[in-house]
Amino acid sequence: MTSSDTTTPRLTAGPLTAIPAGEVVLRDEAAKTDRRAEVAAFRLAPYPVTRELYRAVVGAAPAGPAGPRTPVTEVSWLDAVRFCNLLSRATGRQPCYTTGTDPDAQDVVCDWRADGYRLPTEAEWEYACRAGTSGVRYGELDEIAWYRDNSGGEVHDVATRTPNAWGLYDMIGNVWEWCWDIYDAQVYGPYRTFRGGGWLDRPRGCRAACRRKSHPTLRIDDLGFRLARSG
Repeated sequence: MTSSDTTTPRLTAGPLTAIPAGEVVLRDEAAKTDRRAEVAAFRLAPYPVTRELYRAVVGAAPAGPAGPRTPVTEVSWLDAVRFCNLLSRATGRQPCYTTGTDPDAQDVVCDWRADGYRLPTEAEWEYACRAGTSGVRYGELDEIAWYRDNSGGEVHDVATRTPNAWGLYDMIGNVWEWCWDIYDAQVYGPYRTFRGGGWLDRPRGCRAACRRKSHPTLRIDDLGFRLARSG
């Protein structure tokens, strides 16, 4: 994957939700530490990227039996970055990412001033997930999320559970979502973070503060992503 990719499919992206500026306390459960982060105003998609949108932009979606309105899965962090750049070009926006050839994706750079699509940061993701709440999650688990106890062992269409107070669906459950951040460079090297819990997870994995990580080339059936934009 290189920054010379010039594929420009023609389509219209759906509206993103305006998220107001604020702050969030991020809990590192492994290190037992808290970090307060300021979050500038930004925009976030109301639900994860679907298989139908991914296919429209990229030309094909990963093989699988799930329907067009389910979150796309089996996409790596690098796949998500490439998608963001393709969608930005297709909608006349400035791509956020400059990419290179490093298999660990350590040469990917984000221009936070660009008006194109990108992945949310961890702070943006958790701040938007909480939507002004401070509990374990923003509502009753069975009402807001598809998870191990109610999913029937499969991914579900987006926006079929109760949204949070800011109108965001599936922030908890259905699929995990890639974020921009490196998890812990000193311990895990290039591993990137994902958030939110998925259709196969028990309640402990479906919490606003729960963090997981993997190599940016990982593809798995309960991990997708959600679009963000600066400003």
